[in-house]
Amino acid sequence: MQKYVIIVAGGSGTRMKSDIPKQFIEIGGKPILMHTIEAYVSAFASLKLILVLPEIQIPFWRGLCEKHKFTIKHQIVNGGNSRFQSVKNGLNAIHGNGLVAIHDGVRPFVSTEIIKESFKVAADKGNAVTSVPLKDSIRFIEGENNKVVDRSQYQLIQTPQTFQIQLIKKAFEVKENHTFTDDASVLEHMGEKINLIEGDYKNIKITTAEDLIMANAILNA
Repeated sequence: MQKYVIIVAGGSGTRMKSDIPKQFIEIGGKPILMHTIEAYVSAFASLKLILVLPEIQIPFWRGLCEKHKFTIKHQIVNGGNSRFQSVKNGLNAIHGNGLVAIHDGVRPFVSTEIIKESFKVAADKGNAVTSVPLKDSIRFIEGENNKVVDRSQYQLIQTPQTFQIQLIKKAFEVKENHTFTDDASVLEHMGEKINLIEGDYKNIKITTAEDLIMANAILNA
């Protein structure tokens, strides 16, 4: 069964307070995005890679590939005005059936084990969504009031989120709405049950300066 990954990298450097988009910031001597792509190729050498980038960022990315002699084959697709539209553009670049993982470009520490498990579960059950338990206590806020809730009933969602292609393509035919916080929520809107798989606390999404400190610590460890 053919395997694909859509890597969505549409971020800016605003929250990172960086002059360049966060996916292009270097850790360990190369851009975060290159680490992310390499993680998937390490898991499956035959994987077909689709990289979704804002059109304006594509020339810069190609320049980085030349600078770092980055030769891993990948297809580049123009991003949309939202994550939903960007993922949809990536899905439209896939012709035929199989499995597709959808992954944040700024999650470079996803493990081979998680990637392989996500494809395995998606092949069997239709989808696999990576998650981890909450570490901290949480409270529900309603107006001026708040109350404690049982954190064991909640999970933090990560990527990859992996799907049978025909299922997720059908789900993305729906009109975009504000309840779509990730790809799993789009599939759930169609009435499909979401299957959670175990993630990893090191599989961080690098979006702030604090995350960058943590990313370098993970690399150095």
